[in-house]
Amino acid sequence: MEIYKLQNRKTRIQNIGLSLLIFLLPFLSFSQETITGLLYSDNRPVTITIEDGKITGIKRMNKLPKGSQNFFVAPGMIDNQVNGYAGVSFTFLGGDLTAEGVKKATEALWKDGVTTYLPTLTTNSNEIYLKNFTLLGKEKNNPDLLGSIAGFHLEGPFISPLDGFRGAHPLRYVRNPDWNEFLELNKASGNNILEVTIAPETEGAMEFVSKCREAGIVVGLGHHNGTADIVNEAVKRGAVIVTHFGNGCANTINRHINPLWPQLANDNLMISIIGDGFHLNPEEIRVFYKVKGPDKTIITSDVTSYSSLPPGKYLNPEGDTIELTTEGMLRYPAQSVLAGSASPLKKGVANVMKVTGCSMEEVFRMVTTNPARLYHLDDRGSLNIGKRADIILFQIIDNQLVIMMTYVNGKLVYKNKDILKK
Repeated sequence: MEIYKLQNRKTRIQNIGLSLLIFLLPFLSFSQETITGLLYSDNRPVTITIEDGKITGIKRMNKLPKGSQNFFVAPGMIDNQVNGYAGVSFTFLGGDLTAEGVKKATEALWKDGVTTYLPTLTTNSNEIYLKNFTLLGKEKNNPDLLGSIAGFHLEGPFISPLDGFRGAHPLRYVRNPDWNEFLELNKASGNNILEVTIAPETEGAMEFVSKCREAGIVVGLGHHNGTADIVNEAVKRGAVIVTHFGNGCANTINRHINPLWPQLANDNLMISIIGDGFHLNPEEIRVFYKVKGPDKTIITSDVTSYSSLPPGKYLNPEGDTIELTTEGMLRYPAQSVLAGSASPLKKGVANVMKVTGCSMEEVFRMVTTNPARLYHLDDRGSLNIGKRADIILFQIIDNQLVIMMTYVNGKLVYKNKDILKK
């Protein structure tokens, strides 16, 4: 009898639970989603399951399901040098950076397949640095940005003051490395500065590099005229990458004694390259790639706020003329040098594939896996179970990367409505 009562009570509880589940079912949301495409690394069909922002399953298939389109699927791209985007600048424009501007730039990057990036602040006043780093430090954790901002890149002001090597960085703000100033800026950013680009030949640079290594800050060499001895000493002290290698250099240099050869020769240095077709000639990209290979090369954009503007001549806040040509080149005519880029990262990725003949797996290693490894972003940079579901689907049309869909942290944030009608 007692057993019968217990069974009856158990049945009633189960029925109540089932009724409650049926009642709540319309109000429950399930975050699991499946993405199907051709895996970028081997061109084979694959199904990727994502749940709660993570990759939870990867399954091989013999063929794509009926009705599926032949889209490649790859990790979202990581851009370590974004000076601005879609009319938004992270440094200039009088320091009037806003939260709305950061969101606008981030959403525009999503459309071009970049799911993680480092807002990059170029040479400017301490006042603007503090203001913009403070704002960016707060916005980094904005849930609407889905964790796309990994940290920040400080490119300058600790660079060469020499024309040519300085590039388009304003001379009046160029200064020698100052550890106390850096600590102040990093504190304003919420201790989120991941990389500093410096000229190693400047006064105090070597001590600065050593302190960066102790603090876990990536040091890039750039906009400099360091000798082989200086470059090699900087590497011994902790410098690990060359910022936009082949650029940030004077037009006329000694063919034997210059910063290029020692950086290319040092096996402990990675390089980042701007692959937009303007910053480097095809033969330069091929040589750099042959020497450093796909494991020690990062493709970056160095893109600026001018990316969304029509061709023409513009005055920057310093009063300098910046020219955006009809071909898409961004120039600083006063020194006959480039002034950053107006091209998205996807253009550089497609161009590097074209001129080097590297595989799709290799080119995505240079734009996802390598930067993730450099900045210790262990939760992203590849398609593996447990990683963030930062995923892009794309096609290659006329040697161009055409983004179809972008997922950030498991959320669909962009769909190419011009091509995907449904």
